[in-house]
Amino acid sequence: MKPIRLPEPPGSPPRGVPDIFEGGVYGVVKRAVIIGNGFPASENQSIGLVRALGLSEKQTLYRVTRPSGGINEYLHWLPVSVHKQIYYIIRLIYSYSQVLFTTKGSKVKSLTSENGGNVGLSSILEADVKSIVTMARGTADKDGPLLVVACGRDTISIASSIKRLASENVFVVQIQHPRRQVSRFDLVVAPQHDYYALTPHAQEQVPKFLRKYMTPDEPPTKNVVLTLGSLHQVDSAALRSAAIAWHDEFAPLPKPLIVVNIGGPTSRCRYSTDLAKQLTTYLKGVLDTCGSVRISFSRRTPDKIATYVRKELAEFPKIYIWDNEEPNPHMGHLAWADAFIVSADSISMLSEACSTGKPVYVIGADRCKWKFGEFHKTLKERGLVRPFTGLEDMSESWSYPPLNDTAEAANRVHEALAERGWRLRPVDLKIQINQFVISEISYSNSELMITLRSRSKFITKGCIIGFHCYIVRNTPVNNTGSIFFFAVGASDASQVLLSFIPLLGK
Repeated sequence: MKPIRLPEPPGSPPRGVPDIFEGGVYGVVKRAVIIGNGFPASENQSIGLVRALGLSEKQTLYRVTRPSGGINEYLHWLPVSVHKQIYYIIRLIYSYSQVLFTTKGSKVKSLTSENGGNVGLSSILEADVKSIVTMARGTADKDGPLLVVACGRDTISIASSIKRLASENVFVVQIQHPRRQVSRFDLVVAPQHDYYALTPHAQEQVPKFLRKYMTPDEPPTKNVVLTLGSLHQVDSAALRSAAIAWHDEFAPLPKPLIVVNIGGPTSRCRYSTDLAKQLTTYLKGVLDTCGSVRISFSRRTPDKIATYVRKELAEFPKIYIWDNEEPNPHMGHLAWADAFIVSADSISMLSEACSTGKPVYVIGADRCKWKFGEFHKTLKERGLVRPFTGLEDMSESWSYPPLNDTAEAANRVHEALAERGWRLRPVDLKIQINQFVISEISYSNSELMITLRSRSKFITKGCIIGFHCYIVRNTPVNNTGSIFFFAVGASDASQVLLSFIPLLGK
């Protein structure tokens, strides 16, 4: 093994640049920009990927915003730039008409805040291509390249423009398929069901003269990373933190603890109180095998559905329905639940639940059409979920390999950066280590090697220095995969080992 020189203590005479730092700061990505669209489900995916890459402490969030309220609600199908231009014209016409028809001495009213008036776009941090490109170019020599992560339809034009104008200084990842021209981005992370339109089954459902307008219009290319579900921030570290934070509330509850997550109808998963009636009926049927039941509604849950559920289940002492007041118990639910029941409309809620490896039951999957139906079909085929029928014994436990889309997408970012000659900045080992389990530990001649087993399909070799791990290279291996961390020349490698054992978990 080639020795790796450790960084010199402050004040020591320079003895050359350590191997791991060769190439200078320019090739090291140590900061990230997130382009959001104001929707939590989308922004959560970008934040989750940046977290998995170890850049959470060096991220900046920009947001693409649209005018809202009034007539704007009917213009969301337009590209953001066109929508804003139309809104600007509407404001001019409105303001002019107010001046024209206002009598002398009366006060002109401003456009209502519903349409963005006084507290509109200017009050929100806007994703501006020019400012981000200028920042990426102007700070590249000092801070290295910039990672840009975007998610959602409204962010596509912004992210692609940043890539086009500052291609030498940025690495752009677009989450969710941009429909056309994936070459505009360095990497695209898209769920498999986004390609449902290309399947024979989907083609049969669309008239021939409309098929040429279906997107995406080509199979995934080399720069497309396919996932099963949505990316998110739920990993073993987050679950452990949540388990500690919510211990006093959830630990005393009778087991098994069943968590019910209810979303809201979408264009591809239509339902109303009929599904709420089915859910409450089935819950009553399994209540004898439940220790406790916790129910949460999402921001999309219609009031009539929430009201119906509260009314039907109010008399059962085993059931607690969250009142939507802070703090949000969602992470506590993920950490402490013994099983989940999730409405079929929410891919993000299902992806998070399936990342725990705990039983997940789905209600309403039969109402999901097009690519949503394909998503549920794949979940079921892989054994990640089961339909909720109201006949289950909820004390029965079953498991599966947890869904690990976020970590796998992060691995592909590592690989793509390496192909470009770049790498991520040294990251805190505590962040990286949470994904792995100790397989082997050896120590000889001041050399410490910790072998960690993971679900990843590649090996990363790095150097333990203090409390940081410096990534050296990625090498494809077999499906089981291992990750090796080693330190050479440490003054007391055994002390380093003792320092890291608390971070490695069980």
